[in-house]
Amino acid sequence: MGKIYAAKTNHITNPIGFNMDTIAFSWKVKGCRGQNQKHARIVISKNKTFTDICYDTGETELDSLSTRVEFEIQPYTRYYWKVIVATDVEEVIESDVQFFETAKMDEPWTGRWITCDSSQERHPIFSKRIEPKKKVKRARLYICGLGLYEAYFLGESKENPEKIGDEYLTPYCNNYDQWIQYQTYDITKQAEQGGVLSVLLGNGWYKGRFGFNDPEREAYYGDEWKLIAEIHIEYKDGTKDVISSDETWSVTRSNLWFSNIYDGERRDDTLPPVEESPARIAKVPKGRLMERLSLPVKVQEEMKPAELIHTPAGEDVFDLGQEIAGIFRLRVHEPAGTTIRIQTGEVLQDGCFYNENLRTALSEYIYVSDGTEKVITPHFTYYGYRYVKVTGIRDLSCEDFTALVLYSDYESIGAIETGNDLVNKLISNIEWGMKGNFLDVPTDCPQRDERMGWTGDAQVFSATASYLADTYAFYRKYLYDMYQEQLLADGMVPEIVPTFGPTKCSCAWGDAACIIPWNVYLFSGDKTILESQIESMKAWVDYIRRIDGDHHGWRQIFHYGDWLALDRTGAAANSVYGATDEAYIADIYYAASAQTVAKAADVLGLEETRQEYQEIADRQWRAVKEEYFTSTGRCAVKTQTGLILALKYHLSENEELTKQMMKKLLRDNKNKLNTGFVGTPLLCNVLTDHGMTDAAYRLLLNEEYPGWLYEVKLGATTVWERWNSLDENGHVSSTGMNSLNHYSYGAVLEWIFRHAAGIDVTEQSPGGRVMRISPKVNRGLGYVKAVYDSACGCYQCGWEISGDNKITVTVTVPFGGRAEVVLPLAPESVYEDKENPLFEDVENGICRVKAGEYEVTYEASQPLKRKYSIDSTMEELLNHPDIRAFLSQMMEVDMIPDIAYGLSLRDVAKTFAGEIKPEEAQMLDIALANF
Repeated sequence: MGKIYAAKTNHITNPIGFNMDTIAFSWKVKGCRGQNQKHARIVISKNKTFTDICYDTGETELDSLSTRVEFEIQPYTRYYWKVIVATDVEEVIESDVQFFETAKMDEPWTGRWITCDSSQERHPIFSKRIEPKKKVKRARLYICGLGLYEAYFLGESKENPEKIGDEYLTPYCNNYDQWIQYQTYDITKQAEQGGVLSVLLGNGWYKGRFGFNDPEREAYYGDEWKLIAEIHIEYKDGTKDVISSDETWSVTRSNLWFSNIYDGERRDDTLPPVEESPARIAKVPKGRLMERLSLPVKVQEEMKPAELIHTPAGEDVFDLGQEIAGIFRLRVHEPAGTTIRIQTGEVLQDGCFYNENLRTALSEYIYVSDGTEKVITPHFTYYGYRYVKVTGIRDLSCEDFTALVLYSDYESIGAIETGNDLVNKLISNIEWGMKGNFLDVPTDCPQRDERMGWTGDAQVFSATASYLADTYAFYRKYLYDMYQEQLLADGMVPEIVPTFGPTKCSCAWGDAACIIPWNVYLFSGDKTILESQIESMKAWVDYIRRIDGDHHGWRQIFHYGDWLALDRTGAAANSVYGATDEAYIADIYYAASAQTVAKAADVLGLEETRQEYQEIADRQWRAVKEEYFTSTGRCAVKTQTGLILALKYHLSENEELTKQMMKKLLRDNKNKLNTGFVGTPLLCNVLTDHGMTDAAYRLLLNEEYPGWLYEVKLGATTVWERWNSLDENGHVSSTGMNSLNHYSYGAVLEWIFRHAAGIDVTEQSPGGRVMRISPKVNRGLGYVKAVYDSACGCYQCGWEISGDNKITVTVTVPFGGRAEVVLPLAPESVYEDKENPLFEDVENGICRVKAGEYEVTYEASQPLKRKYSIDSTMEELLNHPDIRAFLSQMMEVDMIPDIAYGLSLRDVAKTFAGEIKPEEAQMLDIALANF
């Protein structure tokens, strides 16, 4: 029986109180006999029984990726909707009832901003008694507290207050001088019983220290705690009450006396109670108060420590076994006056606790016990950690501690398993890196005195993130933040969003304004994101155009370039700048962003805009070729990143020459990368796109420094900021800038999805309506099983090598989808099996298939296990790290001239050392055959 699933409003499941400037519905179908949607119908009602219909599309050709509806919505209203799909075999499938609920919209607030004496350290609790006058039908709380807030309700029959909702760190992180989000909570059950609503406030991003510009400055956006709230109660007889924040609310003080994002919290339960006092009317904040865009940040997982370590320094340290971002619960029962200190870190050093790489972030929790048993949990901070050092507790136990993993409430949609344990661990590390850095803002790292929305990190990981999760709503909020900052900066995209102070910009970082919305569109198939961001995209390119002028001024300003690359000759050990000409990178990204604006305009039907920005792109591409390429097509920027960019954007008139130059650079570097933030995310994809998949696999599977598996073998559980964040002895290589949870280099997972697994989302079919399935097999992986629940539905692709040379490929195409399947290393004869539905429609080696499950097993057209001998070329031999090590015992392999790489070992020996004797040749052949 067919089923409709993932039915969403604006890419969110049953949103309450979100901004509803546009309304777009999406859904997926599975488990039915049909292969395609014949027609569909969306019905919207004000009640679950659909007797009060507000909107009805009728049976028509609706797009399941995104169907926009235009009807006038009202504030404070819950709308129910469902979609009915008819398939091409006359099945009729109806979704479960979904809903979306509007908030205040344009209704004026009756609640006023209230405050208290904010010079006191103890964090305030604002309270108001709620006494229903009649039988309650429904009740809602509309609320915002600055810096951060948590709302609680103490019912008349309860002993302890209950938290309202399950969110943390509300109202989230943005430029509060531009806009402030309020949240909506269903408090019907609480209002029915009556009791006291209380709101605890903390400092957060608004009122605490944060950012680079003035690290000691408190109260970046404001120095007062502020609260605004309205409780709307609707009674069963149709009458209504509104209870609004004003001077009738009371204020007392909590036992929290310190909180900020970087440094943690301090709580003293020996502090005396404080008498209530009336709230005061506050000055209205600068930013406009509007409905939320942020997805909820929730406790998504709970973890117990893997062990309690007693270190050589005599410390008690919990080891989670996994680096996370979040908070914790700790059960304590110590004598009154005991100070308990909890500190977090990412790594041990020589078996002892360490967190100096967090720089100025104290990353701690301090609690003074009142002598009773308590379970303590932070309210207004979070930590990036694996290790937890605890002092002040006798008889510490793993049972007392629970890690609470926090991240934004995105839906996971992608997963990959391979036959290589190290690669599987790398994939896990990348997923955990995303969890740790998808906390309302796509941050660079979750642990040190940074945790900011660096645009460069966000853009390089955006495609990978979109294979792993439905990222539409998450990036929608970040892109809104971005444009708000651009409005203040004449179109410039800051390096950090939100900025938290004066900032500069850079190519590849600022180009996030074009790259991220395009990727969101590519993976969602919903052009609404382009409609929302087209002005932002244009503003960024226009900003560059003004800087560039008639004299290439964009080349001449500061750019990060290939940040943290390893190829700058003579650089200091902890150098941050790569060798690739920053001007070259800047010029290319300028052209690419203009090109992306033109493509977005084409999707939106904006022909004049398309032409304008295509002309900018064409002119800029010509400028790049004139400046950086010879007339014969030779690239003047001879770095791995320089050549990867040349290949990605087809800049050379002689791509074969560029490919050979790239192969030589890899060869000269012993088949290892030396790329940074610009080159690394592109590296493997571009190599495969230009027929160099073997080189991409060598990079992925390299276990030595520098490489992805090097850090895995050193025990990493997330992705490092630097290729050598730890040395081979596990020592931190630099405390100046060194994070063990930075997802940028995890962008290689895009290549694993797109090429190793072969599930390739293309620009020709955004949202995956037509998916290119083209896996690339490799014995180093053995097998791959990939699942990607695209906007269209769930695609699966798997391959496995068995025996000496057999490949089995399995493919699943979802309802409403199609696939163009390219089998790896398939002989021509395999396509002759017309009884296999995979081969019903084949053209030029491409199998065109509809929804269904497919499988084929065949002998590969070439040996999957390469056989080596003295007649193998030197390039083939030296590409194998073990053979390279073997041959280096007999010759200076690093001294071999380029021309010799195309020659066999036999010929090289003959040229440089004389003919190999028959008995030596036999011994070498035997030795080489064993690799």
